[in-house]
Amino acid sequence: MELLQVADTVAREKNIDREIVLTAMEEAIQKAGRSKYGHEQDIRAQIDRSSGIIELKRYREVLEDDAEIENEVAQLTLSQASRIKPDAKPGEFLIDELPPLDFGRIAAQTAKQVIMQKVREAERARQYEEFKDRVGEIVNGVVKRVEYGNATIDIQGRAEGLLRRDETIPREPINMNDRVRAIIYEVREETRGPQIFLSRSHPEFMAKLFTQEVPEIYDGIIEIKAVARDPGSRAKIAVTSKDGTIDPVGACVGMRGSRVQAVVNELGGEKVDIIPWTEDTGSFVVNALQPAAVTKVILDEENKRMDVVVPDDQLSLAIGRRGQNVRLASMLIGWDIDIMTEEAESERRAEELSTRSALFMEALDVDDVIAHLLVAEGFSQVEEIIQTPVDELNQIEGFEEEISIELQNRAAAWLEEKEKELKSKQDELKIQDDLMVFEGLRSDQILKLGEKGIKTLDDLADLAGDELMEMLGENQLTEKDANDVIMKAREHWFAEEDAQAEAALEEAEKANEKEETV
Repeated sequence: MELLQVADTVAREKNIDREIVLTAMEEAIQKAGRSKYGHEQDIRAQIDRSSGIIELKRYREVLEDDAEIENEVAQLTLSQASRIKPDAKPGEFLIDELPPLDFGRIAAQTAKQVIMQKVREAERARQYEEFKDRVGEIVNGVVKRVEYGNATIDIQGRAEGLLRRDETIPREPINMNDRVRAIIYEVREETRGPQIFLSRSHPEFMAKLFTQEVPEIYDGIIEIKAVARDPGSRAKIAVTSKDGTIDPVGACVGMRGSRVQAVVNELGGEKVDIIPWTEDTGSFVVNALQPAAVTKVILDEENKRMDVVVPDDQLSLAIGRRGQNVRLASMLIGWDIDIMTEEAESERRAEELSTRSALFMEALDVDDVIAHLLVAEGFSQVEEIIQTPVDELNQIEGFEEEISIELQNRAAAWLEEKEKELKSKQDELKIQDDLMVFEGLRSDQILKLGEKGIKTLDDLADLAGDELMEMLGENQLTEKDANDVIMKAREHWFAEEDAQAEAALEEAEKANEKEETV
């Protein structure tokens, strides 16, 4: 009975099934038995679940007389077995009772190690099963130790979580025995046990705090659409209401700011802007950039970029300290945002008008009036004139079908001439076709790279993003776009590596099949 009491105690302490502990004990006794009677012996132990009595037995398998004996200690031929048990049959086991083990110091230590190992494995499996589906949940815990800013958190006595330094709120002191609230953002099953990663800087942590503080969010009446954080400093959260009678911003703020203040206190004084969400991206960015006033929003939906125009006196407010306001708004919306003053926007529009007008005047051999009309209608490339149906061109003020067709013919002739020049320049610079057909850059940009020694797609892939920006010149590509171009150029490398790995795997499988056949 003492053995059963020990099993019950361990099961309660480690919060695992009693049967797992008893099975571990049986394995430990079996290992000790094999150490005493021989490692090749088939020794099996069984603990009676009601009395706690240990039964230790040796098993020997009975085989046919002509069968090959692989283990002379644990296997017998039928003839040998018949001398011990006359009615023995092939496939059955001869079972011998063994005397109870007198555990020596080494055997007892070995048994203890086996039991603890099995208990640890069971505890880890239990922790993983319990926490793998709790990602995104806020948990409370106590700091057990802090090493180099990384804190190990005891989660309600059921598991340990890791709160890394980069997942804490900057300048937030975390000391031994402090009570901490954090979100589980990842659970990984590793050889040393489940790793539960916690975070206080993750945007979802703030969203979950609002869910706890605002009943309307918990009930699903108000929905959190997006969250952006600069942990410890400022955050923006976009909310919308499914009930037209409920103000989502007011509900999140609470009476005299009580609800939002509770979240701010938990986040160490982080300032929170609550923004009404709307499906209209233009209106949403106006809300997201508050308190700055916005004059105009110009959207580029294809590239998810927008130019936001603000009055001159609102520029610094819209950008925020160290670009914080516009950066958070960009994270919240998921678009790249460029802030400019009305004067800068006017200058840029004038420059674009001049550049595009000059292009159309040269390509189509028209006067500035027609060129300006085309620019005013939104045309920026000569190709767009060919791609636009004649009926649509006819709708431009002063255009008739004859003019539209003539413009398309001139555009086609100009493009054809440019194509010949491009091919000639390519041959002169010896630029390979794989680079010329690359979709990430314009033809003029590729020619500029060719002049600087970039002749193939591999040459482009070898560059770093900043090198590409320097070669192309100012205002040609943003840092993000340059890095995207480089990664796109490297895609064929990854495809070749995958193909080689797949070919090697196929060769290995064929070799294995050949060995099995032999």
